[in-house]
Amino acid sequence: MGRSLESKHRPESVEIRHPKYGVAVIRDQKPMRESALADCLVGVSPEQWYRILNRHVFFWVASQRLENLLGARAYRGRTHTVITVDTGRLFGFEGPNLRLSPINSGSTIYNRLPRGANTFQRIADYPFEDRRRTRGLSNDVAELAVQYAVPDISQCAVRVDHRRDGRVLKIIYCEPK
Repeated sequence: MGRSLESKHRPESVEIRHPKYGVAVIRDQKPMRESALADCLVGVSPEQWYRILNRHVFFWVASQRLENLLGARAYRGRTHTVITVDTGRLFGFEGPNLRLSPINSGSTIYNRLPRGANTFQRIADYPFEDRRRTRGLSNDVAELAVQYAVPDISQCAVRVDHRRDGRVLKIIYCEPK
């Protein structure tokens, strides 16, 4: 199962279980269209692209992108656990592993933008000025990604809640101010 999770399209979410750590859900890749993906790739095969994608943990940098995802037809009506992190703390723990992407790397539905081995860039190498000139401040970065894992997200989490249909159902954790 591990290889297919890492190197192939996941049309549905997959539940994994561990005797010590419990259950985790690996999100589906519904916004990725196989036919469109082939036209977007630069220097990598679809299998290589899925391996690149699946070795990252993703964070939206703009709340509107999160709301768009949660409100998408495939996800509305479902309960989602949303973890809000302090990016400064995340950088402190994961700085060398942080990468930025100028695109929604997991979607080919609307914008079939080129993607490949250089899509995820270190912060020091990211072309902020060029992106701001062409996309504006609110769209210069689409995704923040951490390579491989965030071993202890609790060190960076400032809020965890359950949401459905644009509403917060339950606050699981909220860092004291």
